Formats: sequence, C-alpha cells, structure tokens
Amino acid sequence: MKAVILDAVSLGPDIDLAPIRQRVDTLEVHDQSSREQAAERLAEAEVAIVNKVVLDAETLEALPALRLICVLATGTNNIDMAAAKRLGITVKNVSGYGTASVAQHTLMLMLALATRLPLYQRDVAGGRWNENPFFCLMDHTILQLEGKRLVLVGQGELGSKVARLAQAFGMLVDFAARPGNEAHDRRPGLCDLAPEADVISLHCPLTEATRHLVDARLLATLKPSTLLVNCARGGIIDEDAALEALRQGQLGGLGVDVLPEEPPRQGHPLIDALDEPLNLIVTPHNAWITPEARQRIVTLTADNLRHWQEG
Repeated sequence: MKAVILDAVSLGPDIDLAPIRQRVDTLEVHDQSSREQAAERLAEAEVAIVNKVVLDAETLEALPALRLICVLATGTNNIDMAAAKRLGITVKNVSGYGTASVAQHTLMLMLALATRLPLYQRDVAGGRWNENPFFCLMDHTILQLEGKRLVLVGQGELGSKVARLAQAFGMLVDFAARPGNEAHDRRPGLCDLAPEADVISLHCPLTEATRHLVDARLLATLKPSTLLVNCARGGIIDEDAALEALRQGQLGGLGVDVLPEEPPRQGHPLIDALDEPLNLIVTPHNAWITPEARQRIVTLTADNLRHWQEG
C-alpha cells in the first residue's frame, strides 16, 4: 500500500512519522503541495494524507487508485466530501488531539487580558515604569478572575476542559445553548448570558449559525469590562465590530488565535491595531501546536489507517 503525505510541514520538523510508516508499504512525504501537484503526487497512491491541501472533485476524479483520505486535522472543508462519497473514497479525520494545548492557550489569553498584559508591557517598553514616582504602575484596572462569570460557547471536549481550568481559578462557568438550536436547548442562549458575562470564550465550529455570532448588536449588550476570546474559527466574531468596541471602551479585552483568512496575506485590521494602546492579543493560529498535540495527530492518523485496513 502506498500513502502520500502532501503537506508534512504542517506537522513540524520534530514529529516522528513512524506510527504511519508502520501501517503502509510505502510512505512518500512532501513538505507542501499545490492543488495541481496533489493530483500528480497521488497518481498511484491508495492513501492521501493531507492537512490543508484542497482535494476537489476534479482532483479526486483523476485518482482511480485512491481509496482513503486521512485528514491531519478535525476540519474536512478542504475535501469535496460529496465527490469522495460518490467515488467510494473513505475520508477520516482526527479530533481531540489538541485539547490540552488549546485549553492552555485559551487560559493564557484569558489571564493575559485580565491582567492587561499588552498594556503594561507597552508601558514598560516605553519607559513609563522607569519614570514613575511610585514603585508600581496602576494605570490599567486588572480583572480578578475568582468569582467572575465565564460564558463558553461549545460544551465539547475542549469547552469542558477550559471550564475545568477556569473553575480552578474560582470562576463561575455557564455554557450557552448551541447556536441555531436555542429553541430546543435547555441551556440559555448566548444573547441571554452575555450581559452578565465577565469573559466569553468561543469553542464552536464556524457554521451559518455561528458566523458573526458575536456582532455589534451582541457587543453592545456586554459590560465594558468583558473579555472576549476566540480560539475556534475566524469569522465567529465580527472582528471589525469587536475592534471598534475595544477602541470605544465598550469591550475590556480581545484575544484571538484565528482570523477569517489564514495566513492573512492581505493583512487584517486586528493585526494593524496591535500598534495601538489596546488590550488586544492576536496569536498566529498556534494554540494547537505543542509537540504532544502534533505527535498525537500522527498516532490518531495511524489508528485511522489501522481501523480502515481492518474494516
């Protein structure tokens, strides 16, 4: 059996591919592949292993030997799933590999925003501490998390992990109803919970129901001190509206690990705003990248290969 990894660079150079190699006769590894290169490189492969390379209907139709696609991620939006089904190609993804890593990153953003770290670091770098007549700077009010209310959107493995970590800080945790299903969900909707939230953290997929879930209208209902964290998908927040709320003092802090287009080749207003004195953090979609999480992707992909072979 021949397998081809199309974009191994997405796993990083420090990851051991041995669990996958042990499941196939031949493993061909490419750091990156364009859509056009994918068709050529998969010509004789039974298994395609891919993270973000697009495998559209035209590409899949040109690959009669292909029987399995292993996605090195949870999302499968880069695969034409309907075409794969029509052609009898099995698609398997991985999930839960980065729970500890993303939850840790979420708490990092929450803590950094609560302590106004971006603002105080700016002050120190600008020499304001050196010139201060008092021994410490107290210009930016810090939010003590103990006793504060955290509202989470998404009660899966990741959201539940974040909840447990937040409770260790003494936070009170509420889960919002699944967006778009509020009428059939016993949990309150986000719009009902938002006015009392001290922190809102998003851990849901990007769907039609969640696109711009946090928009100007919802932002207007928040307390001015509320912190907003998005480690889910870009576009769940209306980033322009959130930035304006932050600038106007209608939002206490904003931390995002995701943007609607990644990488942001044309830039993004949130990146531009990092030069402003705002309680704002933008990280480059790296919440998931601990070595443990990336190695777990390989292990889970090898498991997917084994289950497919046995089935």
